[in-house]
Amino acid sequence: MSWLPVIALAAIAFAAAVVLLRVGRKGWSLLGATLLFGLTGYALQGSPDQPSSPGKAQVEQAASGELLVEARREFFDTSQFPARWVVTGDSYLRRGSYAEAANFYRNAIEENPADGEAWIGLGIALVEHAEGNLTPAALTAFQRAQMLDEKNGGARYFLGLAWLRAGQAERTRELWREAVIEAPEDAPWRNSLALRAMRLEQMMDAASAPPPAEQGQGQ
Repeated sequence: MSWLPVIALAAIAFAAAVVLLRVGRKGWSLLGATLLFGLTGYALQGSPDQPSSPGKAQVEQAASGELLVEARREFFDTSQFPARWVVTGDSYLRRGSYAEAANFYRNAIEENPADGEAWIGLGIALVEHAEGNLTPAALTAFQRAQMLDEKNGGARYFLGLAWLRAGQAERTRELWREAVIEAPEDAPWRNSLALRAMRLEQMMDAASAPPPAEQGQGQ
């Protein structure tokens, strides 16, 4: 089963809530966790500042980590295993242990600085450890992955998701457009990313359009 469409739809719903429903910054982290990763059994209670119970938090993190690993893997050859340190890091990411996962991705990078998947994994782990915030270290990790392979859309995709969570949908649109342009024609993820970029653009156009009442007055 492909997780990319699930994550894409959740990301678009997040952006729509921020742009159209004007959800405040205090609610972004909870909203992003709920929508972006398609977490099951979790509902917004209208109290974004109220922490969830430990049990719910653990289930939420585990579901998020699983989706993130599956989504990242789809940008690489799934018939080949990643580096051993990446595999170990993924096991921690799946459990929501983001700091520990980041340490193992760093080990993979030290062993092979040209491991683009390890750089992307590090960026993802750092963003999640920072509760959805794009830190300078995470940004650097995504940029290094992109420099290693301009044609692989993984770095731009996850960097775009991070910007989307920060309410910067325009940056997301630009990154996803670039990823589609740079992608090889036969890349298995190219068409799905192009569709997500198109849907995001449609949503942004709809959000910037004047209300029907104003359109009527202008005629």
